[in-house]
Amino acid sequence: MTPTLAREHLAHPGSAPPGVNPCARARDWSEIQERMLVPLYEAVYERLDVGPATRLLGLRCGSGLALLMAASRGAAVTGVDSCRELLALARGRLSPDPGRGTRARAGAEADAGTRTRLVEELPGDAAGAGTRGYTLVTVFEPIGCLAGDSEGLGGLLSGALPLAARDAAVVLAGWGPPERCATSSVLRVATKLADPLRSARSWRPARRDDLEEVAQRAGLKPDGSGRVACPFGYADADSAVRGLLSTGLFDAAIAATDGKQVDKELAEALHPYRRADGTVWMPNVFRYLVARVP
Repeated sequence: MTPTLAREHLAHPGSAPPGVNPCARARDWSEIQERMLVPLYEAVYERLDVGPATRLLGLRCGSGLALLMAASRGAAVTGVDSCRELLALARGRLSPDPGRGTRARAGAEADAGTRTRLVEELPGDAAGAGTRGYTLVTVFEPIGCLAGDSEGLGGLLSGALPLAARDAAVVLAGWGPPERCATSSVLRVATKLADPLRSARSWRPARRDDLEEVAQRAGLKPDGSGRVACPFGYADADSAVRGLLSTGLFDAAIAATDGKQVDKELAEALHPYRRADGTVWMPNVFRYLVARVP
């Protein structure tokens, strides 16, 4: 039995609280929010020289944009995510012609032409031949924004690291300092509205050493870090609300109040970032850590 990507109580793009359509939530992430992290993906791939020699294992891969960017550089990519709605969107991106893909185990879809596969569980081996073959493992879903989310990565990494080659790079990502992230002031709505009894599930400001603590607990060797500007830009306030809700960071607030109340207060919090033409623009800085498998 291969390890599953259990979410426990953690928010995740595509997951949805009761009363929220998970398919619509996943589409909002894919169509609106995920592209905000493109500068992060590009910076990491450039730094690590991702190309045809790269075998990438993308944990919590979401709707697959980061995988698509790596595949366009020639990398062989495997994406893992427990959210079926997001995986369906990722398959559409990575194998747009249904005649090209072949069905693999655990709901995977493999494509010999692009060397991609998508699974709901960690694969039982790295390269289909029982070898430790992944040269890069990524967790681009930002950690350190919910109390307990970094601790929740331990089991995920413990299942993935045996599949990685020795000295393989492992990349973790998170929010930058709150004072350099305009969106932090908007995300505080999530904490304000959350039930105090469930406050551990709501947003919190990122801490300086969140990523390093995860790497240390996993037995990884830090090998550098970087910061990347990832501004959040939206066509209008409605798109901004939908995109931010798709992150899952407001789920505790929705459960404690209701969706309409969260929508209203979120729209009000976005007001300082609306431009004269109706667009919304929030400068942010994200951080990544590169660590190595011993």
